[in-house]
Amino acid sequence: MVRTYALLAWAWTRAAAQYPLSFAVMTVAGFVTSGLDAAVIWVIFANTRSLAGFGVAEVMFLYGASSLAFTVADLLFGNVDRISRHIRAGTLDVFLIRPASPFVQVAVDQFVPHRVGRVVQRAVMLGLALSRLGVPPGRAWMIPVMVASGIVIFAALFALSGAVQFLLTGAPEVANAFTYGGAQLTQYPLNVYGADLVRGVTYVLPLAFVNWQPGLYVLGREDPLGLPPLLRFLSPVAALALAGAAALAWRAGIRRYRSTGS
Repeated sequence: MVRTYALLAWAWTRAAAQYPLSFAVMTVAGFVTSGLDAAVIWVIFANTRSLAGFGVAEVMFLYGASSLAFTVADLLFGNVDRISRHIRAGTLDVFLIRPASPFVQVAVDQFVPHRVGRVVQRAVMLGLALSRLGVPPGRAWMIPVMVASGIVIFAALFALSGAVQFLLTGAPEVANAFTYGGAQLTQYPLNVYGADLVRGVTYVLPLAFVNWQPGLYVLGREDPLGLPPLLRFLSPVAALALAGAAALAWRAGIRRYRSTGS
């Protein structure tokens, strides 16, 4: 599956590289426009010294970790949550008769390599935040773990949103509320929201494990809601559990699919 994905992604990248100026401009534009999202943090801290008890470097860290995980997942698997267009048009049939995973084919279809500019911008933001925080080496090991777990969590959400569209082909926005909406939710300290919402994204939809729970460990912070300290180390477990649920939902959706006959 990985080899198939890489070959197909490389084919789309080579196609985009046939227009080098356009490719370069779009990549740089992605980097710059992504920076506008980060600028919101500076606007907030131009008017306050802390956000829900967190300083600017800490908020930048939470934003950078969540956004980096999401942009990588969106680059690799974002097309899956637009599968409804293939279902309605009947073009999903083409993916099903090929000797390759339908999930991989849908994910890499119309691969957009210039989105790497957004990934680089998020990585720069995370690096800048870490340079200001001075995280002790004894806790720094959690940073790559949380980013990798976040990528898996968001990828699983994209897969779940795709599976849902086998039932709700005319409502991809419903699924987007959990993918893009989840990315927006996790960009700031979760204690700015209500306690019930935080518990919901901890015990039901595990968005808190993208950056909040492991981030508290990295920052050496106590959980403002007093949730169990063990949760800070469960990001990989939450990621694998959600990925397993997404895989089952995707298989159920594929089995339920009926061709349009076109």
